[in-house]
Amino acid sequence: MKWPLIMTYQPINIQKIQKRIHEFIKDGTQEKLKLEPMDKVLRAIVHDVAEVAGLASFSFGLEEDDRYVMLWKKEFAPSDEELLAYRKGEEWDPEKNKELQRQRELEEQLEKDRKSNPSKDTPSSNYRDKYKHLIGDEAAKEAARGLVSNSQYGFVPSKNKQDSRTIEQVLADTRARKKQKVEHNPSQSSDTN
Repeated sequence: MKWPLIMTYQPINIQKIQKRIHEFIKDGTQEKLKLEPMDKVLRAIVHDVAEVAGLASFSFGLEEDDRYVMLWKKEFAPSDEELLAYRKGEEWDPEKNKELQRQRELEEQLEKDRKSNPSKDTPSSNYRDKYKHLIGDEAAKEAARGLVSNSQYGFVPSKNKQDSRTIEQVLADTRARKKQKVEHNPSQSSDTN
C-alpha cells in the first residue's frame, strides 16, 4: 500500500507500523497486538489498515497523551469486559474476569432466590413480652381508652379544614382582602410604598 500524502508526514513510523501489522497477521500464535502511543493521524491510518485487513481495532488511553491502538484478529475479538478494562487503563486478566463472572452469577442466583422466597423479617423476641414488667399487660389498652384531644389545638372538624376553592378563587379572595385593608388604612399603604 502506498500513502503518498501521509508518507511525507512520518514515513519511518508508518513503515514500522505497517511491518508490525503485517507480521501480526502472518503470526498464527498472536491474538492481539498493542501498538505504541501515537498521534491522531497515525491512529486513523492504523484503524483503516485494520479494517482492510479484517482486524478489530480499538484505541485506548488519554487523548494526545498516551493514546494507543490495539488490534485483534477477528476470531479473537475482545469481550465487553476486556474492552472496559482497557478503557479504565487496567491490564486484562482472563482469570480475574472468570472469577468476577462467577461472583456475578452467584449474586444473580442469590437475588433470584430472594425474589422467589421472600423472607419474613420477624423479630427474635416480642417487645410486649420483653417489657411486660414495665408496661404491664393492659397498659396500652388503658392508654388508648383514655385518649383525650388536646384543646390547645382546637376542635375544628376535619371537613372544615379542607379548602374546596379553586386557585383562582383563592387569589381573588386574597386580592380583595388586600384591597379592603388598603382602603381602611390609607396611611399605612403610603408608608410602605
